[in-house]
Amino acid sequence: MDVSIIIVNWNTSQVTRDCLVSVYDQTHGIEFEVIVIDNASSDDSVAMIKHDFPQVVLIENTENKGFAAANNQGIEIAQGRHLLLLNSDTIILDGAIQKTVQFSDKHPDIGVLGCRVLNPDKTLQPTCFMYPSILNMILSTSYLYKLFPKNPFFGREKMTWWNRDDVREVEVVTGCFMLVRHDAVKQVGCMDERFFMYGEETDWCYRFKKGQWKVMFSPVGEIIHLGGQSSKRVKGEMVIQLRIAILQFIRKHNNILVNFLASLLIILFFALRIPILALLSIVQGHRKQTWLRIKAYGAGIFRVLSFKN
Repeated sequence: MDVSIIIVNWNTSQVTRDCLVSVYDQTHGIEFEVIVIDNASSDDSVAMIKHDFPQVVLIENTENKGFAAANNQGIEIAQGRHLLLLNSDTIILDGAIQKTVQFSDKHPDIGVLGCRVLNPDKTLQPTCFMYPSILNMILSTSYLYKLFPKNPFFGREKMTWWNRDDVREVEVVTGCFMLVRHDAVKQVGCMDERFFMYGEETDWCYRFKKGQWKVMFSPVGEIIHLGGQSSKRVKGEMVIQLRIAILQFIRKHNNILVNFLASLLIILFFALRIPILALLSIVQGHRKQTWLRIKAYGAGIFRVLSFKN
């Protein structure tokens, strides 16, 4: 088996169907299996998969176990030499899966490989980024990377200056399309399930790097990533969860001083936005949506103050 394609689904029946259609239409010349882990969806996802894709290996969870734990379930039964963690809201283009598998096979020191990711309008979606650090958190909190996206310093965390048009070693490959060598997983271990959503691929890539495996990007394949099809249903909570995941990573891999500074920066991130949003709600309207975000940021401050790994 060349590759096991692992997809986690949560209430995204139609986009998951589109993803699976693209996988089977676009993947040729290699032997592959598809494993879908359903995280207790309340829509017709499970029925759709059973009816339209009976060849899929389907795991039905009775509760939402989170992204990392669900992927680990797929990894445990996967038979492929490679594992492809693929988001349900993606569309495979022009044989991207076999192209990345073939590229990885030519470079046996690669543990993790990512490809080019496009928005639905075919513009570039900037995937791959750096590990969280105090410097990167300062730049993120200040939004300087948005003011100067093409500057290699201000845009360093998300690498906003790079067009993703060449092969290079990176720190983190984005989890929407993450080709992982199975032998590397056997050495490094599965995803850390303490990361419920966000941060798990950052931690995983960090551990692969520590295990002397290369984390690479190559533009040999392309996919479309719709983005946030599950998380947009609970957007406020996901904003908090993203910052908590950064804090989890910092606390796992750094000392007490760095942990303290990271907590302060995340509190500052939320605190700076509350008065700005309050002012915008008065000037621009949209008060209901704005106050929901203010409430979420307030909850984020509380979560940081009470957070324990």
